[in-house]
Amino acid sequence: MARAETVVHDAAEVVVGKREGAWPGGDAGDDLLAVHENAGVAVVDGEVAMVGPSDDVCREYPPENAETAYEATGQSVVPGFVDPHTHAVFAGDRSDEFEAKLRGKQYQEILEEGGGILRTVRAVREATEDELVANLREHLDAMLAYGSTTVEVKSGYGLDTETELKLLSAIETAAETHAVDVVPTFMGAHAVPEGMDTDAYVDAVVDEQLPAVADQGVAEFCDVFCEEGVFGVEQSRRVLEASVDAGLTPKVHAEELAHIGGTELAAEVGATSADHLLHSTRADVDGLVENDVVPVVLPGTAFGLGAEYADAQEMLDAGAPVAVATDFNPNCHSRSMGFAQSLCCVEMGMTPAQSLVAATEHAALALDRPARGRLDVGAPADMAIVDAPSHVHVPYQFGENTVDAVFKDGTRVA
Repeated sequence: MARAETVVHDAAEVVVGKREGAWPGGDAGDDLLAVHENAGVAVVDGEVAMVGPSDDVCREYPPENAETAYEATGQSVVPGFVDPHTHAVFAGDRSDEFEAKLRGKQYQEILEEGGGILRTVRAVREATEDELVANLREHLDAMLAYGSTTVEVKSGYGLDTETELKLLSAIETAAETHAVDVVPTFMGAHAVPEGMDTDAYVDAVVDEQLPAVADQGVAEFCDVFCEEGVFGVEQSRRVLEASVDAGLTPKVHAEELAHIGGTELAAEVGATSADHLLHSTRADVDGLVENDVVPVVLPGTAFGLGAEYADAQEMLDAGAPVAVATDFNPNCHSRSMGFAQSLCCVEMGMTPAQSLVAATEHAALALDRPARGRLDVGAPADMAIVDAPSHVHVPYQFGENTVDAVFKDGTRVA
């Protein structure tokens, strides 16, 4: 018999991840997943040491010898959710813009009137770093309670060197003291500041912000809002190529409001992911697959805007490893990956199994973290315990939090 730090036992099911050799597209259902019934998980040194039938796990790693034993009778165990696209560090409130959109005002109209991103920029510039850290920690607390154990967080509400560095510093400080694994992304090219020409601002991002961000050493990725009326393809390309020279990995907001070529750009610059993709084409998706770029769908954004959803089925049929994220931000105020999975199923035609893979294994790929999002032996023991006998209840119980407990590297954190 061996001694484990944590033993989760007697679970109705344990979902390891995508079954080896399983095709993610087409009519894939539960057969997509590797699932153990009446199962358990043992954790040693923060990693999965054994997963399988509960009797076998308990025989090898007796729960009474473990530092933590969790009886999961009637519950299911899934990999901790990975949220690969958020703007979770901000200040201020924009709930009135939600009402304006309901009255028919378009997002671009709000932006042109000084609202949207620019309104949040003003609030962030006025906020102290301590206030930003406190706000972010509150959001991370909620995300963790919903089962997210890894969360990407972007800057982008500064739009000048000083404030972008302040945002990244706030992300770093929150990450140092929080159970969630926080992945920092620099997004100086999120909007054009008031009173500034777009090309001149791109110059500032490339010549001033990126060198300062590289010297600071916090950001891992660089994202750009490649969109009609914001940053065109060539302007976006300039930022992303400069980010590679600065040691950052590209990401792209692509084809959210219109089709202008952002998806193709993501493929050309070797981005880790292309996100949104409401207006991408099959040729765009094929280019992502050929260049190992992960498509990230953000159904909460479409829900909040009352817009059409990305064609996830087309992406799956093309063999793309579709990921899903919350896109949590002041314009898309949902911190629940469970709700994002509900939208994947109800509005985008994905199966519960496909939505779970999108929220775990594929989402981890969108952050260059292939070890996360699975519960194989040797993988980090990030687990969400769902208070229901099947993972299907995560999207099925929309509007509810089905997560009863969360483990990060084998330690119970929520």
